[in-house]
Amino acid sequence: MRLPDDALDERFLAASGPGGQNVNKVATACQLRVDVFRLGLHPETFRRLKLLAGSRLTAGGVLVITARRFRTQEANREDARARVAELLTQAEERDARRVKTRPSRAAKAKRVEEKKGRGAVKAGRGRV
Repeated sequence: MRLPDDALDERFLAASGPGGQNVNKVATACQLRVDVFRLGLHPETFRRLKLLAGSRLTAGGVLVITARRFRTQEANREDARARVAELLTQAEERDARRVKTRPSRAAKAKRVEEKKGRGAVKAGRGRV
């Protein structure tokens, strides 16, 4: 999915993890903020996205992804965008429709007979 640039906001922060002495000097982690309302998603897709994103989606409809896996800004930027695209792709997938099934007449009769049998066992436990 192509993300419009007006819906994105990138910030770079100091990351923990690999980088040696550089880690204290260079802001390599990428925090990508996506305004979900500007994407024009279908309401059902938005509902699935809310479930998938969890706490990464703010009350204001901003999806916050922080990428700090790599040592360079560019690699983390690509990683953040790929993760947003993957999340949106998952949200667009529809759930398989459930096919309603009904128990057969024999299955219903069997269930009733089993219930009667259990009831008879329990009734036989009473005082004589």
